[in-house]
Amino acid sequence: MASLQERLTDIIRPAVEALDYELWGVEFVRAGKFSTLRVYIDSPNGIGVDDCADVSYQVSALLDVEDPINAEYNLEVSSPGMERPFFTAEQAVPYVGETLAMELTVAQQNKRKFKGQLVAVENNQLHLSVDNEILQVSMRDVKKAHLVPTFD
Repeated sequence: MASLQERLTDIIRPAVEALDYELWGVEFVRAGKFSTLRVYIDSPNGIGVDDCADVSYQVSALLDVEDPINAEYNLEVSSPGMERPFFTAEQAVPYVGETLAMELTVAQQNKRKFKGQLVAVENNQLHLSVDNEILQVSMRDVKKAHLVPTFD
Protein backbone atom coordinates (compact mmCIF):
# COMPACT_ATOMS: atom_id res chain seq x y z
CA MET A 1 0.00 0.00 0.00
CA ALA A 2 1.33 3.43 -0.94
CA SER A 3 2.06 5.99 1.75
CA LEU A 4 -0.33 8.91 2.20
CA GLN A 5 2.28 11.25 0.73
CA GLU A 6 2.63 9.07 -2.40
CA ARG A 7 -1.16 8.83 -2.75
CA LEU A 8 -1.53 12.60 -2.37
CA THR A 9 1.17 13.16 -4.98
CA ASP A 10 -0.60 10.82 -7.42
CA ILE A 11 -3.92 12.62 -6.87
CA ILE A 12 -2.53 16.16 -7.06
CA ARG A 13 0.04 15.85 -9.90
CA PRO A 14 -2.45 15.76 -12.83
CA ALA A 15 -4.30 18.87 -11.59
CA VAL A 16 -1.05 20.83 -11.14
CA GLU A 17 0.33 19.75 -14.53
CA ALA A 18 -2.98 20.59 -16.26
CA LEU A 19 -2.39 24.18 -15.11
CA ASP A 20 1.14 24.07 -16.67
CA TYR A 21 3.08 23.93 -13.43
CA GLU A 22 5.53 21.35 -12.15
CA LEU A 23 4.57 19.58 -8.95
CA TRP A 24 7.81 19.96 -6.99
CA GLY A 25 6.62 18.03 -3.96
CA VAL A 26 3.93 17.29 -1.40
CA GLU A 27 4.34 17.31 2.37
CA PHE A 28 1.71 16.31 4.91
CA VAL A 29 2.65 17.42 8.41
CA ARG A 30 0.53 15.95 11.20
CA ALA A 31 0.19 18.27 14.17
CA GLY A 32 -2.91 17.25 16.06
CA LYS A 33 -5.91 19.11 14.74
CA PHE A 34 -3.68 21.64 12.99
CA SER A 35 -2.21 19.36 10.31
CA THR A 36 -0.94 20.96 7.12
CA LEU A 37 -0.81 19.77 3.52
CA ARG A 38 1.94 21.67 1.69
CA VAL A 39 1.99 21.55 -2.09
CA TYR A 40 5.10 22.97 -3.75
CA ILE A 41 4.80 24.07 -7.37
CA ASP A 42 7.40 25.39 -9.77
CA SER A 43 7.59 26.94 -13.22
CA PRO A 44 10.40 28.22 -15.46
CA ASN A 45 8.74 31.66 -15.17
CA GLY A 46 8.70 31.56 -11.37
CA ILE A 47 5.68 31.34 -9.08
CA GLY A 48 3.52 34.20 -7.91
CA VAL A 49 0.59 34.56 -5.54
CA ASP A 50 -1.96 34.17 -8.35
CA ASP A 51 -0.30 30.90 -9.45
CA CYS A 52 -0.60 29.56 -5.90
CA ALA A 53 -4.23 30.65 -5.69
CA ASP A 54 -5.10 28.92 -8.99
CA VAL A 55 -3.49 25.67 -7.89
CA SER A 56 -5.02 25.90 -4.42
CA TYR A 57 -8.50 26.27 -5.90
CA GLN A 58 -8.06 23.23 -8.20
CA VAL A 59 -6.36 21.02 -5.62
CA SER A 60 -8.86 21.90 -2.90
CA ALA A 61 -11.78 20.91 -5.14
CA LEU A 62 -10.04 17.68 -6.12
CA LEU A 63 -9.26 16.76 -2.52
CA ASP A 64 -12.88 17.45 -1.54
CA VAL A 65 -13.96 14.81 -4.08
CA GLU A 66 -11.18 12.26 -3.45
CA ASP A 67 -11.13 12.81 0.34
CA PRO A 68 -7.76 11.04 0.96
CA ILE A 69 -7.15 12.66 4.37
CA ASN A 70 -9.43 11.61 7.20
CA ALA A 71 -8.61 14.57 9.44
CA GLU A 72 -8.81 18.35 9.39
CA TYR A 73 -5.91 20.10 7.68
CA ASN A 74 -4.86 23.39 6.15
CA LEU A 75 -3.82 23.46 2.49
CA GLU A 76 -0.77 25.57 1.64
CA VAL A 77 0.45 26.04 -1.92
CA SER A 78 3.78 27.74 -2.53
CA SER A 79 6.94 27.78 -4.59
CA PRO A 80 9.91 25.78 -3.31
CA GLY A 81 11.52 29.13 -2.49
CA MET A 82 15.18 29.81 -1.79
CA GLU A 83 15.44 26.96 0.73
CA ARG A 84 14.20 24.56 -1.94
CA PRO A 85 13.27 21.22 -0.34
CA PHE A 86 14.29 18.11 -2.26
CA PHE A 87 11.84 15.24 -2.59
CA THR A 88 13.88 13.24 -5.13
CA ALA A 89 17.59 12.90 -5.88
CA GLU A 90 17.00 14.14 -9.44
CA GLN A 91 15.77 17.48 -8.10
CA ALA A 92 19.17 18.05 -6.46
CA VAL A 93 21.24 17.50 -9.64
CA PRO A 94 21.21 21.17 -10.79
CA TYR A 95 22.43 22.19 -7.32
CA VAL A 96 25.71 20.24 -7.27
CA GLY A 97 28.26 22.59 -5.74
CA GLU A 98 25.69 24.27 -3.49
CA THR A 99 25.25 23.87 0.28
CA LEU A 100 22.57 21.45 1.49
CA ALA A 101 21.15 20.70 4.91
CA MET A 102 19.59 17.32 5.57
CA GLU A 103 18.00 15.34 8.33
CA LEU A 104 18.16 11.56 8.15
CA THR A 105 15.69 8.94 9.32
CA VAL A 106 18.59 6.74 10.48
CA ALA A 107 21.73 8.15 12.11
CA GLN A 108 25.07 8.03 10.32
CA GLN A 109 28.25 8.72 12.28
CA ASN A 110 25.98 9.05 15.35
CA LYS A 111 24.25 12.08 13.81
CA ARG A 112 21.00 12.68 11.99
CA LYS A 113 21.57 16.28 10.84
CA PHE A 114 24.23 17.29 8.33
CA LYS A 115 25.15 20.40 6.40
CA GLY A 116 27.67 20.42 3.59
CA GLN A 117 28.42 20.91 -0.07
CA LEU A 118 26.59 18.66 -2.53
CA VAL A 119 29.37 17.15 -4.64
CA ALA A 120 27.44 14.53 -6.64
CA VAL A 121 24.11 12.82 -7.18
CA GLU A 122 24.32 9.20 -8.34
CA ASN A 123 22.03 6.17 -8.17
CA ASN A 124 19.44 7.90 -5.95
CA GLN A 125 22.20 8.95 -3.53
CA LEU A 126 23.32 12.40 -2.45
CA HIS A 127 27.08 12.80 -1.92
CA LEU A 128 27.73 15.56 0.58
CA SER A 129 31.12 16.96 1.58
CA VAL A 130 30.97 17.38 5.37
CA ASP A 131 34.13 18.32 7.32
CA ASN A 132 36.35 17.22 4.39
CA GLU A 133 34.72 13.76 4.22
CA ILE A 134 32.22 12.52 1.65
CA LEU A 135 28.95 11.33 3.14
CA GLN A 136 26.83 9.18 0.82
CA VAL A 137 23.14 9.13 1.68
CA SER A 138 20.36 7.25 -0.07
CA MET A 139 17.23 9.35 -0.60
CA ARG A 140 15.20 6.64 1.17
CA ASP A 141 17.14 7.54 4.35
CA VAL A 142 16.48 11.28 4.02
CA LYS A 143 13.74 12.69 6.20
CA LYS A 144 14.28 16.24 4.90
CA ALA A 145 16.82 17.85 2.60
CA HIS A 146 16.91 21.44 1.43
CA LEU A 147 19.13 24.01 -0.21
CA VAL A 148 20.90 26.48 2.07
CA PRO A 149 20.88 29.83 0.28
CA THR A 150 24.06 31.89 0.26
CA PHE A 151 24.14 35.64 -0.10
CA ASP A 152 27.28 37.11 -1.61
